Amino acid sequence: MKKYVCLVCAWVYDEAIGDPDSGIAPGTKFEDIPDDWECPLCKVKKDQFKLVED
Repeated sequence: MKKYVCLVCAWVYDEAIGDPDSGIAPGTKFEDIPDDWECPLCKVKKDQFKLVED
């Protein structure tokens, strides 16, 4: 599972955890999140997230 970091506020979307508060189930791949999803902290769109390289 991959992780993506918000470039604005540094919140991390972890595919293993999802975003249950926004209706995104654990195990949901980042590319499968709806385009209108917003960062739960700062409300920016998916295009403001970057893959976290290990």
